[in-house]
Amino acid sequence: MNYKNGVSFMASVSLCMIVKDEEAVLARCLDSVKDLVEEIIIVDTGSVDLTKEIARGYTDKLYDFEWIDDFSAARNFSFSKARGDFIMWLDADDVLSEKNRKSFVRLKESILGNADVVMMKYETAFDEAGNPVFSYYRERLLRRELNFHWEGRVHEAISPSGRIVYSDVAVTHLSAKKEYGDRNLRIYESQISSGESLSPRDRFYYGRELYYHKYYDKAKRILSDFLSSDEGWTENNIEACKILSLCFVETDEPFSALEALTRTFRYDIPRAETCCEIGNIFMSLENYRTAAFWYELALGLPKECKSGAFFSEDCHGFFPCIQLCVCYDRLGEREKAERYNRLAGEYRPYSVPYLQNLKYFETLRSQDGTFS
Repeated sequence: MNYKNGVSFMASVSLCMIVKDEEAVLARCLDSVKDLVEEIIIVDTGSVDLTKEIARGYTDKLYDFEWIDDFSAARNFSFSKARGDFIMWLDADDVLSEKNRKSFVRLKESILGNADVVMMKYETAFDEAGNPVFSYYRERLLRRELNFHWEGRVHEAISPSGRIVYSDVAVTHLSAKKEYGDRNLRIYESQISSGESLSPRDRFYYGRELYYHKYYDKAKRILSDFLSSDEGWTENNIEACKILSLCFVETDEPFSALEALTRTFRYDIPRAETCCEIGNIFMSLENYRTAAFWYELALGLPKECKSGAFFSEDCHGFFPCIQLCVCYDRLGEREKAERYNRLAGEYRPYSVPYLQNLKYFETLRSQDGTFS
């Protein structure tokens, strides 16, 4: 239980959501959390489908908010309607699994009384068995009385402060969208054309949006300027280096790509994700011995899952192993290649590359007479 002035209490939670045209996923989200929170607030920003009708089945606290190309404005409006001790936010294509639902109950019973911000893992990509392979921590539960404020028209965020607790509860992102438009890029360019300055964080995300839309030369310029300003948060700087590298890869400039990746070492020790990207470049250059060095380095690096970085579980296990299998096969060191493939299978036993490699090595043994 939580305690306040010596009296036990269960902290109340208000779920605040902003939605638009989410009829395909909204009920799935709300079904996963409706009995875990004391209040559900849904702010609709202009739906033309059945989103609002679905929302009314879960709450009478449904509000309209005119969309003004500003996610923070909409989220701050939703927060203003909350009355619980804590505010939780979700997107319509998020869910809490049964395992995480149980963990959430324990969280409410034991942790909330001693926290101002609860950071939860956000799982956004999964392997063949449904295990999360890409995640990062987000500020997910916030003490209402501290009046936390969203900032940023796009890729909005709250700066955590006070007593920050990292929870083992994870939110699962299960997007139903098949393609993504240019909304985010359009909002950034509208800001620029209207003379509104971009924050360092906005400049980073603007550069990333340009990369996603294949404007590689412009992305290079924006990301290089962002890094040169030395105003960015460490994790954004590291990620900007990686995206800048990918831009150079796309324009067939591998050595510039390598320079961008090694720039990450200014900000912190090497990350497994960075080492794998370096290994990929050396593989593309058919320098398999050097590529293997970087993949092996990735396997031994600590996991920085609570730094706020985008964290790839695969880069600490499956991916470098499967790449090392290829490297050592190309180098003619079959025993090493097979060993790394077996190790890759321990991480992801249903992976197609791992299973294909098993057949490949079996065929080789059969051909050279060593098949058993």
